[in-house]
Amino acid sequence: MLNTKYVDGLALKSSFECLLGKFQVEPRAGKRLLFDLVRAYSGGSRFYHNLGHVQEVLQRIEQLRSLASDFPAIQLAAWFHDAIYDPTAKDNEEKSARYAADVLARLGLPGVTIDRVSQMILSTKHHQAASEDIDSRILLDADLAILGEENTEYRFYAVGIRREYSWLSDAEYSQGRIQILHNLLKRERIYFTESFFEVLEERARKNMRLEIEALYRGGEGYSPFVSRREFEAFRKKSA
Repeated sequence: MLNTKYVDGLALKSSFECLLGKFQVEPRAGKRLLFDLVRAYSGGSRFYHNLGHVQEVLQRIEQLRSLASDFPAIQLAAWFHDAIYDPTAKDNEEKSARYAADVLARLGLPGVTIDRVSQMILSTKHHQAASEDIDSRILLDADLAILGEENTEYRFYAVGIRREYSWLSDAEYSQGRIQILHNLLKRERIYFTESFFEVLEERARKNMRLEIEALYRGGEGYSPFVSRREFEAFRKKSA
């Protein structure tokens, strides 16, 4: 799978166990859930929405912990928000929210926590959240933090997304992707939290404009946003 970030499995396991421990979840049940989530995020067609993405979101929300109202709920939403991911479907967020609600209810988590987790997952469908919903805003900023990464990292993200939509023709993909990027660029701001806005906003907009230009240049003969030579060099450097 295309993933330029090192996934620290032990750290993820420890973090997940600590999170469930706050809710006194029986350890064996917690391990079974972790196994199911790891299996879901390790599917062969996940070139971006994988454990590397979960790890990145968890790290990003940690940077915004001081703003949170219910930080454990945000952490749970980060783990579950892409648990169900089928690029050909339009209800991944709804299915992920239902999955999270069912599993967390069986583990005995409070209803108020389950409701918050489900609502945050649903907010990722259109990446919008009310001004008073700081927890959803934290999750959404973390989920889109990749847009404001250095351009090299952003380009590998773009390739990962393209590979997840490999069932689309180049022309179909370019048309849909350009529309998504245009919609994001039309927003007054991409990032809700001030710290992310100050650091990532300008670079995110530049990255997206560059990708749109590349997609327009490619047209129906669209070629990967990163060349094979660039990819091989980057992979050797990151090994």
